[in-house]
Amino acid sequence: MTTPSPFSARPQQQQPTLPRGEVVGTYETYADAQQAVDKLVKADFSVKDVSIVGNDLKSVEHVTGRLTYGKAAGAGALSGLWMGVFIGIVLVLFSPASPGVLGVALAAALIGAGFGMILAIASYAVTRRVRDFTSTRAVIAANYTIVVQSDTAARAQNILGRGDDLPPAL
Repeated sequence: MTTPSPFSARPQQQQPTLPRGEVVGTYETYADAQQAVDKLVKADFSVKDVSIVGNDLKSVEHVTGRLTYGKAAGAGALSGLWMGVFIGIVLVLFSPASPGVLGVALAAALIGAGFGMILAIASYAVTRRVRDFTSTRAVIAANYTIVVQSDTAARAQNILGRGDDLPPAL
């Protein structure tokens, strides 16, 4: 769903809908579909009614490693350190002339790292044996189609049919 611009005259509530028109190409990767749309743009094709549609969506989770108390503590400390550094920067910005402000900023970073570590260890202890691994998640499509308005489909197919820099459509 798109987010309306805060600078627009009036906010519009627009529900996402599937694009209507003709499929002019089907590609295995999103990058290939983007390359095809880029080719249309370079040929001065009106792209306001061009859509890239991902088909057969799948959620993919790649397991990246085993989670241990040490890894949980390290990740929590790093996360808390960032929060502490942020608080330290705010302290330095709002009271730069105060004596010892850099020491307070350093203390804020260390305290943040300590709290982050404690919270991460506690969280891991609660969820241990339920999820003892780290992973990344992504939603991918089996293929991507380019859909254009019916009245301009022939021109789009001619543009995409010329040239060998695109992978062949499926």
